[in-house]
Amino acid sequence: MASQLELKQSRGERRRLHVRHRVAGTSDRPRLTVAKSLRNITAQLIDDGSGQTIAYWSTVNSKEAAKGTKTDVAREVGKKIAELAKAKGITKAVFDRNRFRYHGRIKAVAEGAREAGLTI
Repeated sequence: MASQLELKQSRGERRRLHVRHRVAGTSDRPRLTVAKSLRNITAQLIDDGSGQTIAYWSTVNSKEAAKGTKTDVAREVGKKIAELAKAKGITKAVFDRNRFRYHGRIKAVAEGAREAGLTI
């Protein structure tokens, strides 16, 4: 019999695959994927055609991450990843929310990226 944790993880994996089936990044429009834990949030721009990470930013990289609420910090991560993308000549991306609902910190990352000029 499967434990509650195993069931929760398998449901999360099914949701992640459901989202990834519909979202794919190209070199012109890379995939902006977001991962979160209780303490940190991470954003990456990925070109699925070549399998390369174009840009990466996380609260682990930033000493300023401790300032503000988790949602405010997530918005700053979105702004920073958009700045890194613009520096590499990328203006559009597709949003991969992973297994998370488009809500709270995940939504804040997307809004921060849009505020900084990235079209999602």
